[in-house]
Amino acid sequence: MTKIDRRYLALGVVTLALSAACGGDPESTDVAVAAEDTRRVINVEVTQLQAQDFSDVIRLTGTVAADREVTVAAEEAGTVAQILVDKGTAVNEGQPLIRLDDDLLQAQWDEAQAQSKLAHELWERVRRLYEEDGIGTESDYLESQYSAAGAAARLTLIHVRLQRTTIRAPFGGIFDTRLVEVGSVVAPGQAVGSVVDLTPLKVTAGVPERYAADVALGAVAGVRFDDLGHEGSARVSYVGAQVHPDNRTFLVELSLDSPVAGAKPQMVADVVLQRRLLSGVVVVPRQALIRTEAGYAAFVVEGTGDEITASARQVTQGPSASDRVVITEGLSPGDLVVIVGQNQVADGDRVRIVGE
Repeated sequence: MTKIDRRYLALGVVTLALSAACGGDPESTDVAVAAEDTRRVINVEVTQLQAQDFSDVIRLTGTVAADREVTVAAEEAGTVAQILVDKGTAVNEGQPLIRLDDDLLQAQWDEAQAQSKLAHELWERVRRLYEEDGIGTESDYLESQYSAAGAAARLTLIHVRLQRTTIRAPFGGIFDTRLVEVGSVVAPGQAVGSVVDLTPLKVTAGVPERYAADVALGAVAGVRFDDLGHEGSARVSYVGAQVHPDNRTFLVELSLDSPVAGAKPQMVADVVLQRRLLSGVVVVPRQALIRTEAGYAAFVVEGTGDEITASARQVTQGPSASDRVVITEGLSPGDLVVIVGQNQVADGDRVRIVGE
């Protein structure tokens, strides 16, 4: 039996007792009126409902991520001869970070340069004799030509390898991690550090798969950094194409509308992603709802003057956000809903509005 039903039962018992005691004579009417007048009056505060817009949202926990982050590796084998940038330093695209010992390659370069010069001079002589004077054979002519081309190619190869002994930043950012010291011997492909681009930062989050149809590129979101005391806005810039099999979520990336001072990769952020915008709906404070056996109810104030009563109405809830709930059935714009004192009243109780 609900609280409302018990109130009706108690009121009926009192009415029957009064009728029996008065014997049904005319004076019993006065007694009933007196009993009615002695009903308690409960002070309440109300709010008048109005049709309004409501943003249905998805609440997520996100992680800050850099726009770009790469591991820088050596392309040549060698010994670290010089570290040109300390970790934590801002760097530009192409700026030298680490230089390897290049003595061996430099010697190979000198040798290749001499061989290329000799091959080119021999080719010029053979070409002039063959083309201008008709001296020599075609095989000698071709052999000299290809020999000069091969020597030039070898020289170019050594030149490229020499350039790779200087490890450079692939893009502008922060030289965040250094994994080698002077004297370290590295092999091709071995990581020597990392470069992180922090402009702009982005926030990544996993969205439950049930919202797959509700999240699209450009969707608006609010982002809050509790540790920094900052609240800002962002937009969805990427929506994952597949659901992760372990946690049944798909990845979204959000681009912050403005920089966040002090934000760093791997920081945690609270994300409120707008799912849909409902127009012209009835919204009530969550505390106005009372749980019943049939679901939820709200008390609506009815009547005028001294005959103001609270009427219980069963309601159907829609989306909610924070302390606000959309009511799809049971309430209408213009209703006066009890928001303070609702736990003390029952259906039909007289009330006095002390705040609105």
